Amino acid sequence: MTVLQLKYVLEVAKSSSMREAASRLYVSQPALSNSIRELEDELQIKIFERNNKGIVLTEEGHEFLSFAKRAVNQFELIEDRYMCKDKDKKRFSVSMQHYVFAIHAFVNAVQQCPEEKYIYSVHETKTEEVLNNVRFLKSEVGIVSYSASNELLIKKLLREYELAFRPLMVRNTFAYVCKNHPLADRDIISLNDLKTYPCISFDQSSEREFDISEEALGDYNYEKLIKSNDRATSAELLIKLNGYSIGTGIMIESSAMKNEFVAIKLKEEDPLTIGYIIKRNHRISKIGEIYIKELNKYRETE
Repeated sequence: MTVLQLKYVLEVAKSSSMREAASRLYVSQPALSNSIRELEDELQIKIFERNNKGIVLTEEGHEFLSFAKRAVNQFELIEDRYMCKDKDKKRFSVSMQHYVFAIHAFVNAVQQCPEEKYIYSVHETKTEEVLNNVRFLKSEVGIVSYSASNELLIKKLLREYELAFRPLMVRNTFAYVCKNHPLADRDIISLNDLKTYPCISFDQSSEREFDISEEALGDYNYEKLIKSNDRATSAELLIKLNGYSIGTGIMIESSAMKNEFVAIKLKEEDPLTIGYIIKRNHRISKIGEIYIKELNKYRETE
């Protein structure tokens, strides 16, 4: 078993077919299939089932995937820390759902950084990846949220991954629409008012049997739903299709968003609790402490 084989498994699990995975990995499909088959033979388990719909993880495959992710993450951390040409530079990484305040806090932290050489990273990604990045210390700090519809699931994963959640704020539910949307002049709106327009949702699909919505009203049955995993694509869909998305109103704090979109209060309530996560019993770096201090400036007092 090699790290390369583990990386192959992770990529195949994210893809809809072996062909798609091979294309992303820049290897031939037969070579990828043979490598996976050799790994399955060596471990004496079946990681993937092949059917006419593509490839799916087996029950054994789901379990193996969690170990493979951990091993690859740890290998990459060691490789990055000790083998790269920039190993003399300070490192810090943040993973987040899309919240402008978290980016502002990051900017303020970097401006206070005394280091002459550093490599800092910001990963805007899906909820599950934020949790895993902090779990495996790819990122020191993560920004996540939960609503009534997924609170129990998020808290279960926090316990399972040994993560500590520190709440910062609770935000009400808004609909984002472009400024020339037919309903853009409303002060308050309902989902029934919006039912003739498509809802543009951030796609959280993963290899798990469940998805973790980062949006309020994640279990609502929308009549028209378009999923996108790219923010620029989502914005274009909102404009071109007179669509709407569900959020907290915080996104409109971005200067770019202010020029194009408005946030309208929703009658349907599903407040989001937003906060940051860290790995329990992990010693936070100096820049990490500065970043958390900046985040805490947004903490609401009860």
